[in-house]
Amino acid sequence: MSSITDRALGIHPQALEVASRRLELLASNIANADTPNYKARDLDFRAALQHASGERGAGLMAATHPKHLQGGAGSRAGSLAEPLYRVPNHASLDGNTVDSQQEHANFAENAVRYQASLDFINARLRGLRSAIKGE
Repeated sequence: MSSITDRALGIHPQALEVASRRLELLASNIANADTPNYKARDLDFRAALQHASGERGAGLMAATHPKHLQGGAGSRAGSLAEPLYRVPNHASLDGNTVDSQQEHANFAENAVRYQASLDFINARLRGLRSAIKGE
């Protein structure tokens, strides 16, 4: 994006991308709640957002020369942080680590974050459009 839209929209496009990825993971967890030996996965929203926005977080190496390789897991340019396996709250006989109630709560919370970022972006774009038109 151009620097004008970057300044106008702030971190919200990256937050939208991270929330979308997290919704996919949570939906996968919910869909596999009855699958034996399925391991629930999730993103650390804050760490993934830092990674997506290009901030240097913990565990990331700074490249001081253009020929340096990018280090760390999931450090491909523009990619999101890698999903992590969730530690189960209680043991399951079939090895599944999905807690349906926790997954549904996390899904609802993340859907609110996604909608908030989407609403903010829409409001900003509406404001930019009216400024361009001179309304």
